[in-house]
Amino acid sequence: MTPHIAAAQSHDDDVFWFGNTLISFRVRSTDSEDGISIIDHWMPYGEAPPLHIHHSQDEYFHVIEGVMRFELDGKIIMARAGDTFVAPKGAPHRFRVESVLGARCLTITRGGDFESMLDEMSRPADSADLPPQRQPTPEMIEALTTACRRSNIDIIGPPLG
Repeated sequence: MTPHIAAAQSHDDDVFWFGNTLISFRVRSTDSEDGISIIDHWMPYGEAPPLHIHHSQDEYFHVIEGVMRFELDGKIIMARAGDTFVAPKGAPHRFRVESVLGARCLTITRGGDFESMLDEMSRPADSADLPPQRQPTPEMIEALTTACRRSNIDIIGPPLG
């Protein structure tokens, strides 16, 4: 049996800006029958998504660089380079990048819901650097909330402070 090499379907040119984050789709959910998605995130210090729930998929975070503070079901967990954090589907979670130089992690999900939301809400990156930092406007928050809802993700609270 010949092993499948994911690099053969590399998405290295699949680089986008999602909010204040640079994301790169390493493996798309359509690349295999199992529907696994692997997305590389490079986030600035202080980056923090709102409290949310994924209803259709677990979300795995593998920290490559930096420190991230996670909240899962009200419990705080610090994750550093080499750590993996799991947010099971149905569990409220959020995080905040605590390292001054930012953080880099892989998110791994099964099925295309999270990936579809990122596709809808991201814009092509002008460079392989972090995007110009900006605070979300009420219109941006509403657009994200609506896109998340379409992807079986509910925003239920504010970012982690």
